Amino acid sequence: MSDLFVELTAPNGRKHTQPRGLFINNEFVPSKSGETLTSINPSNESEIVSVYAAGPEDVDTAVAAARKAFKDPSWRDMDTTARGDLLFKLAELIEQHRETLATIETWDNGKPYQVSLNDDLSEVIGTIKYYAGYANKIHGQVIDTSPAKLAYTIREPLGVCGQIIPWNFPLAMAAWKLGPALCTGNTVVLKAAEQTPLSILYLGTLIKEAGFPPGVVNFLNGEGRKAGAALAQHLDVDKIAFTGSTATGKEIMKMAAVNMKNITLETGGKSPLLVFDDCDLDQAVKWSHVGIMYNQGQVCTATSRILVQEGIYDKFVEAFKEYVSKTSVVGDPFKDDTFQGPQVTKTQYERVLAYIESGKSDGAKLVAGGEAYKDVGGKGFFVSPTIFTNVKDNMRIYREEVFGPFVVISSFKTEEEAIERANDTTYGLGAALFTQDITKGHRVARLIEAGMVWINSSNDSDIRIPFGGVKQSGIGRELGEAGLEAYTNKKAIHVNLGTKL
Repeated sequence: MSDLFVELTAPNGRKHTQPRGLFINNEFVPSKSGETLTSINPSNESEIVSVYAAGPEDVDTAVAAARKAFKDPSWRDMDTTARGDLLFKLAELIEQHRETLATIETWDNGKPYQVSLNDDLSEVIGTIKYYAGYANKIHGQVIDTSPAKLAYTIREPLGVCGQIIPWNFPLAMAAWKLGPALCTGNTVVLKAAEQTPLSILYLGTLIKEAGFPPGVVNFLNGEGRKAGAALAQHLDVDKIAFTGSTATGKEIMKMAAVNMKNITLETGGKSPLLVFDDCDLDQAVKWSHVGIMYNQGQVCTATSRILVQEGIYDKFVEAFKEYVSKTSVVGDPFKDDTFQGPQVTKTQYERVLAYIESGKSDGAKLVAGGEAYKDVGGKGFFVSPTIFTNVKDNMRIYREEVFGPFVVISSFKTEEEAIERANDTTYGLGAALFTQDITKGHRVARLIEAGMVWINSSNDSDIRIPFGGVKQSGIGRELGEAGLEAYTNKKAIHVNLGTKL
């Protein structure tokens, strides 16, 4: 077998052929430098496999392939229904390989297998199908002015789209970006997170099998500061879409300015969850748990700041603490009863533990967790679900994004105070609130500065609904019909039907 592929057997016994190369022009190739990066199993800290790591020269090759494919009539002039059929075929292949993809995702990322299989892969398949259905429904419009002019608009693809995805939901974030880009006729160079490259490479084999022309979709592994930076500032890339931290998003934005690329950024968050004293307390507790502990707390929209009205504060804290201890089962991600696996990397693990120490030193009250979890074979990047109460608004653990199974709880007196404190952040991605007063629910939702607000739930997003933030949580929207806006230009065409000079 070529150096570009290796046979692997996952901890659950599933075998697969893992590509190791860069996926360019429908082929797996080594990086020009020969450099590699190693994927680590976060459950036991063992090496899974090394893959080739792209440098700027590999980015050049991938972008050139994408540019050639964009200009090729076999893609550019493809019937839109046929383009949709390609995406439907891809969704069908992902369904057929669902268990293998879920296995790779869990092995590489650490999320529970049942989450990978049922949540993530359902979202991937659903997203690709959703945008497959849009491929032949990209419409312009005729704008009536006078009988002397015919004016109309057409929606055109942008060109070569650079896409940079994070490590917390590798396949899902790839689908969010690939779906709208491809259904509108763009070509793509997508860089996987260096921490989790494996599932994206396997997806490359399905891209080719589905029948996409060479160069339409290209996948690169590589470090952000090398391959990601080269992609963001490449002069032949027309658009950059990035999901990740706010700090990195700001750097991407600067780099993209070199040729004024169209940009979409979905960055960090410190989302508030407001619990009013007229809520259904049992539901508020359960949704609050999902909102912060799901996916090891590694969710950009995680409702990591819980503000509870003082009349029910003690009751909520006690019920929440009990529910977390019962529900957040930490363990081997391949076991069916595991709710929480390890953090994705040692770096993230140490980051969460450092915030725990910060909370303690600042005087917040630690009521649950607060330590590394060592009961899964003694290794791995596991952290006990952590709850801090009596948290002040100036504490780092209240203001900064931790990105782990880590929540802070504080009390408020009035609705006005709750809104003011919810908005006292540089972020504005998501927010949630719990009340049985529907008028109050709508009123508060309008006043919260966030791209998304959930009333009586948390983080139950939907691929048909726009996703994105305000303030330093990003620019633009993904998903839903709004996701198409980021991948098309609206061209106006003026036809003179009689105006004479």
